[in-house]
Amino acid sequence: MKCFIGIDLGSTTTKAVVIDDHQEVLGRGITNSRSNYHIAAEVAKQEALVNARFNLFRRELSGVQAVAADLDEFLAQLERDFRLEQFLESLADLKDTCVANTTEARFGASAAPLIEALGALFERLRTEAPTLFLPGASRKSDFFRDIAGSRYLAAGEEVARASQVPYDALLNVYDRSIIDVENRLSAESPEQKLLRALDRTIVAIPALSGAAEAVRAPVRAVLESELEEAYVVGTGYGRATLPFSKEHIRSEILCHGLGAHMMYPHTATVLDIGGQDTKAIQVDPQGIVENFQMNDRCAAGCGRYLGYIADEMNVGLHELGPMAMQATRTVRINSTCTVFAGAELRDRLSLGEKREDILAGLHRAIILRAMSILSRSGGVRDQFTFTGGVAKNEAAVSALRDLVKENYGDVQINIDPDSIFTGALGASEFARRAAA
Repeated sequence: MKCFIGIDLGSTTTKAVVIDDHQEVLGRGITNSRSNYHIAAEVAKQEALVNARFNLFRRELSGVQAVAADLDEFLAQLERDFRLEQFLESLADLKDTCVANTTEARFGASAAPLIEALGALFERLRTEAPTLFLPGASRKSDFFRDIAGSRYLAAGEEVARASQVPYDALLNVYDRSIIDVENRLSAESPEQKLLRALDRTIVAIPALSGAAEAVRAPVRAVLESELEEAYVVGTGYGRATLPFSKEHIRSEILCHGLGAHMMYPHTATVLDIGGQDTKAIQVDPQGIVENFQMNDRCAAGCGRYLGYIADEMNVGLHELGPMAMQATRTVRINSTCTVFAGAELRDRLSLGEKREDILAGLHRAIILRAMSILSRSGGVRDQFTFTGGVAKNEAAVSALRDLVKENYGDVQINIDPDSIFTGALGASEFARRAAA
């Protein structure tokens, strides 16, 4: 099967979308951007191709009686088992790298007890790993660095006390090692991990015990079928660093405009708030960019800003929106500058303002900044499509709806659940057209 791939290399996350000859989305993939953009692009592409495999699994297994009634449950379990296989592989790599970085030259006589403590720590992480991928399990994120980092820090304190090694030394080893692990591609193919995950899944679902081969056969058939990468186009904040020729690179403005048009064909105005920049784009009825404005000189009012606020408040990024929605009033925020945000936040808290009310004000300030950029691009026209990672934040969406109605009246606002993939979707369509 021919497929066309778009990769959007953002400052915080890298996304990929795979489509077929008919513009149908076969798969989507996302990973955290890292110091090696080439690796980030490759991992995102692999994730999109794995997601395409899962969509093909659904197609092939829909006629298999053993799983037809519970196909959603089966595929969900298979994905959890696949993610566990990925996690365990990266965890083993992290352990080996940490041990290799614990040298006598760096730690002297404390190297040996530190290595012993690392062994106990990673054994604990390996043992608890399956619980992180149980149905309904709560994880900090789906990225290895976030999951492993939070568990390493938590378990590391207990191991340090029990082993009588300095906790700071354990942190030092982790910090030296995680970057190396993140910037290495897996030595094993996703298909191999999927086959191992399938064995786990069949064991986990007792009803499949007598129909294992009936399930394995179609899954193997999908894994053995070729997904031919006919053309790849890269875009995004880090597009200049992608290992593609000039012909395979497109502007993120063009890709976001076209991607929004593909999601919502009547789109006239697009607002994208990403990790590092905010883009306001006006497109014609064919999705071609007519005008745009972009804030790309600092992270004020973008995803990075929200990440900084989350760190200051010691909460997860995903918790900011729900907390802001609990506000009883909206505190006026004078600055959306990331540099001064922490100071103003602490000042507001010291004055007795509630965190929820402060966050409501912060979200409104972010959207006010975006409204200014929209105004310079030509304003908001019907239909208006909001994209980017911030489009998943319910408080930001609520503030946007209020301000758009206040300034432009009743305008249809489109927000797709997969809006973070808009740029990659547009890039995949440019790839399809280039190969035509």
